[in-house]
Amino acid sequence: MKEPPLKADPTDQLKLLDLQAIDSKVAQLRHRRSSLPQLRELTTLGAERSVVVDRVRDARIVVDDLTTEQAKADADVEQVKARRTRDRERMDAGLVTNPKDLQRMTHELESLERRVSSLEEVELDIMERLEEAQAVLTRAEEELSALDQRVADLEAERDDAWREIDAEIEQTSGTRAAAANGIADDLLALYERLRESKGGLAAAEIRARECGGCRLGLDHAELARVKAAAPDEVVRCEECSRIMVRTSESGL
Repeated sequence: MKEPPLKADPTDQLKLLDLQAIDSKVAQLRHRRSSLPQLRELTTLGAERSVVVDRVRDARIVVDDLTTEQAKADADVEQVKARRTRDRERMDAGLVTNPKDLQRMTHELESLERRVSSLEEVELDIMERLEEAQAVLTRAEEELSALDQRVADLEAERDDAWREIDAEIEQTSGTRAAAANGIADDLLALYERLRESKGGLAAAEIRARECGGCRLGLDHAELARVKAAAPDEVVRCEECSRIMVRTSESGL
């Protein structure tokens, strides 16, 4: 058996429009809160920042490796130079008198000179590579710093917007209890059920022979049904099942 239509004082039905306006405004504010342009940009910057952080990490690894390599090259050069200096000092001091030893040490010094030159070339190459790597790291760190500053600015803008929206939500929500006061429990329960299942819009005015919920015009049969309904009958749209509230603008 078909459930009989709900009965409610026409004044209570009109109050639903005020209640719906409040709930719709709060829903719009919450949607605005969750779809701020700053949030979209922060998401984009978050992905961009991850890429730059990886670049900084990789560049720092290269710099650290080359720094270690340079330290080793420096030590190698200093070690060979120290040996060369020691041998020269021995020869200059006349500590080597045997002709064969002198000849051997002369050849060794020549070899050490070549070794020093070779190691210094390696050292210079590492220094140049390290300088380039450091420049890459500096650029990446500067880019990361700029991104972090932009993120901080956007977060500040977002927080300001959130505070403003939250205050408006609190202010609007504060009027809800007064708007719902006096509405019959069964009508209010129906409204809440529909609001849950209909995306937040449970009650709408019939305006110019159109359901304000689904925005569809009422056909002749539907109009006849609505016109024939008693003033205290809660009329539901046959298309969207929402509560249709009759007002002077309904065109009935």
